[in-house]
Amino acid sequence: MIMKTIHSYWAYIVLALLTFTVINAVIGMVKKKEFTHKEFRLGLLTLITSHIQLLIGLGWYFMSPWYKALKSNGGEVMKDAGARLLALEHPIAMIAAIVFITIGWSKHKKQVKSESKFKTFSIFYGIALLLVLTRIPWSNWF
Repeated sequence: MIMKTIHSYWAYIVLALLTFTVINAVIGMVKKKEFTHKEFRLGLLTLITSHIQLLIGLGWYFMSPWYKALKSNGGEVMKDAGARLLALEHPIAMIAAIVFITIGWSKHKKQVKSESKFKTFSIFYGIALLLVLTRIPWSNWF
């Protein structure tokens, strides 16, 4: 259960950083700001915290009752929207979100212009944020 608690609290950190990074990137792009070391570090911190969350989440997932239920009776899990969210949709969406963050991080480093760097963060980290927001099990959070 400690893994679940850590995963839940770490999620607040990831969500806050991801939201701040996306907002910062959109503002930087719109206002045509210079991409500084601050933005670089913010993007990197978001990348690192999301990858740590992935490792914690995978550790918890393979010990969870949702994984066990999916393995033993997948058909029943798929019929129940709440169980399906926790057993399948949440993990897949979060992995996809982290893939988008990772791609965005890699692509931004190849960009030369600040506008392109901000745009890359806005798009890839933004898609990741949307995935996270749509597949968080909100009823378990509040």
